[in-house]
Amino acid sequence: MDGILVINKPEGMTSFDVIARLRKKYGQKKFGHAGTLDPMASGVLVILAGSATKLLPFLKDTDKEYIAELELGTSYDTDDVFGKAEATAPVNTDFDFAAVLHEFEGKQHQLVPKASAKKVNGKKLYEYLRAGQPVPEVYSDVEIYSIEPLEAAGDCPYRFKIACSSGTYIRSICRDFGTKTGNLAAMKSLIRTKANGFTIEDAQPLDAEMHTLYPAERLLGYERLEAFDTDSLPPQKDQTDRTPKPYVCYDDIRNGRKVRIDAKGDQVLIVYKDQPLAIYSRIEEGKPAFASKRGLWS
Repeated sequence: MDGILVINKPEGMTSFDVIARLRKKYGQKKFGHAGTLDPMASGVLVILAGSATKLLPFLKDTDKEYIAELELGTSYDTDDVFGKAEATAPVNTDFDFAAVLHEFEGKQHQLVPKASAKKVNGKKLYEYLRAGQPVPEVYSDVEIYSIEPLEAAGDCPYRFKIACSSGTYIRSICRDFGTKTGNLAAMKSLIRTKANGFTIEDAQPLDAEMHTLYPAERLLGYERLEAFDTDSLPPQKDQTDRTPKPYVCYDDIRNGRKVRIDAKGDQVLIVYKDQPLAIYSRIEEGKPAFASKRGLWS
């Protein structure tokens, strides 16, 4: 099995728990995820299988979309209701929910939650927290593209939908919403509805009988070039013509040889019979010479 699976991760499972289940289900070890999803969250979790795991170092940070609920009246050490309660206070409801949410739109210098995997001096923030030590303040530059209120559901009147850059902590948004409205606040629930170009509609239950396998190249935004067998290369007007071409020879790529190609970008994805074959990078700016960065065959 080589390609991409899109799983609707259940609440209460880690991303690694999902991979462990898939390894057992499909009888293979090579699985990796394209970005973790916290245990208490559910929704889109993109999984790479087989040779597609070789793409992990080349994946670009992508925008995300979530549906979240927040709770007022209590603060927690994790900035969500799954942590340890730190304080309680009367709830102030004298605010315009939509108006306050819109204040978050744009670029933010966001205070990272104390219970996060961000590192300071080689130590993750949650390790400081668990050890009862002072947790260093860490800030991250993120961008909120849109944030809007949703209809109340169940016993939670404060639900919202948010589209944001990779690395945004929705827990921090909920915590800071409390600060803006004179409340203590924390995230109550979280569903990731979009990641790596896939949506919640694409996501399948973890316990599905079989999962749809998407081609690995869907995760790469690179320019695509076709590789041909030697006997099926496009004809040339002149056999001495050495100008860069928008295609390559399969044998050259399979053997990791340098090639001269006509490409706009500095990295290209070489495909052979619609299957990813290799990622090639430009050797020198402005020059058509490219070298193999990573072979993607099994």
